[in-house]
Amino acid sequence: MDSTVRPYSKAYDILRNAGLRPTRQRLGLARLLFGDGDRHVTAEQLHAEAASANLRVSLATIYNTLNQFSEVGLLREVVVKPGRSYFDTNTSDHHHFFHEETARLQDIAADAIAVGPIPTPPSGTCVERIDIIVRVKKADK
Repeated sequence: MDSTVRPYSKAYDILRNAGLRPTRQRLGLARLLFGDGDRHVTAEQLHAEAASANLRVSLATIYNTLNQFSEVGLLREVVVKPGRSYFDTNTSDHHHFFHEETARLQDIAADAIAVGPIPTPPSGTCVERIDIIVRVKKADK
């Protein structure tokens, strides 16, 4: 069926393919997150978007859902400082610029940064991924 008839079909498929039950709240949040290409969003931003879309959902549910989506690989959490996380819909290997003045996160292609030798991880562990956040601010004139 075409998405004009079933506006939640893309969100439904994303959730089902990730092994998540497509509840009303998950469907609504998935539609907001994945409807318009890659993006970075905080829980508070998503909560405001949900309210604007008349999707009644608590901030606690937003956090729980973002964490569930991250656990199954639909999102990538980017911690920019203690207590401040963004959730990235682009889960491919890449890095980020963090604009200090505007709190905006911007993608950097993975091949734009060279990482030197990686130390051997502790016994019984392996490197899952490397996250690099380059913090930028407006240059002094």
